Amino acid sequence: MGVRVEMPSNQPIVLLREVGGDRYLPIWIGPGEATAIAFAQQGMAPARPLTHDLFKDVLEAVGQELSEVRITDLREGVFYAELVFASGVEVSARPSDAIALALRTGTPIYGSDGVLDDAGIAIPDEQEDEVEKFREFLDQISPEDFGSSNQ
Repeated sequence: MGVRVEMPSNQPIVLLREVGGDRYLPIWIGPGEATAIAFAQQGMAPARPLTHDLFKDVLEAVGQELSEVRITDLREGVFYAELVFASGVEVSARPSDAIALALRTGTPIYGSDGVLDDAGIAIPDEQEDEVEKFREFLDQISPEDFGSSNQ
C-alpha cells in the first residue's frame, strides 16, 4: 500500500495489504528505508544510487534473480524477512530492506500466515473509506517528507 508517518511518534511505517483478503500488515521502519520505499513506489531515481538500487544492480551483474520476499516472523515486536533467490538460496533480511529491493525488482512479497494472524489488521469492506483516505494520503506524500538521505 505504501509508507506513512505514524503520529505522534513520527515513526515511518510501511503498510502491506493482503491480496484476496481484508488484512493489512503495518511494519515500523526507519526513515532511510521509508525514503527508499517511497522512491521505488514513485519510480524516482536518485542522483546517486541508494543501497537498494546498488544491490539490484549487483544482482543483475552476477545473474541472480530474486524470486520472492517473505515476511517470515514477528518476535518481541521485531519483524523478520527472507530474500528467496531463483537458485533456491535464502538470505535473512530486514523487512524494510527486503521490501525496498522487491519494489525495485518487481518481486512478489509474501507474509506468513502466522505473521498476518499475529500482526495483521482486518479492515472490513465498510471501512474501505478509511483505506481510500489513506491511499489519498499516500498520493500526496513525497520521499522528502521522510527527511534527506545523504548516501
